[in-house]
Amino acid sequence: MIFSLQGNVQELTPTYAVINVQGVGYYVGISLMTSQTLTLNKETFLFIQQIIREDAHLLFGFNTRLEKEMFNLLISVNGVGAVSALILLSTLSLEEIASAVLSRNSALIQKAKGIGAKTAERIIVDLKDKVQKFSNPEENISTFVDNKIKEESLSALEVLGIPKRMSEKLADKIIKQEPSISVEELVKQILKNI
Repeated sequence: MIFSLQGNVQELTPTYAVINVQGVGYYVGISLMTSQTLTLNKETFLFIQQIIREDAHLLFGFNTRLEKEMFNLLISVNGVGAVSALILLSTLSLEEIASAVLSRNSALIQKAKGIGAKTAERIIVDLKDKVQKFSNPEENISTFVDNKIKEESLSALEVLGIPKRMSEKLADKIIKQEPSISVEELVKQILKNI
């Protein structure tokens, strides 16, 4: 079983990397989170999860041991495959996934492409006792509040005809700078910055 790889990043895309280890290139599926930490032609170290199927030997790489643990928890849920788990890890941070599970926020989990209501509910039921270590309880409350404020603001902006994708990054940036911002103020700030 391959536990980790250390080598040169030979190819890099948002969904996979080829890690060259002493002349052998390993094709490794990765999340966006891990992809952003890698640099083409630079040395890297990845934790590896190997999945052996009848028709393929697959490698999935993670920048941190925690991300690998979350991946394994997600694929343990019936109906969540490796690709869906990577998409979820690319869409939400580990803390957001944990806080969504703990607060039973099915809608947040469904933001990941390909994860429907039933699968989101299954993730919540199966993992509610296993994701404690990924989130800090105090952060949980503030993340939930931040997400509620962000969601309400983005909905208001959509009504005004501003696409969600356009305003989401701005919202995250502003909330980071001003954690106690109100919905109205957040909408104003986003409108100023567009």
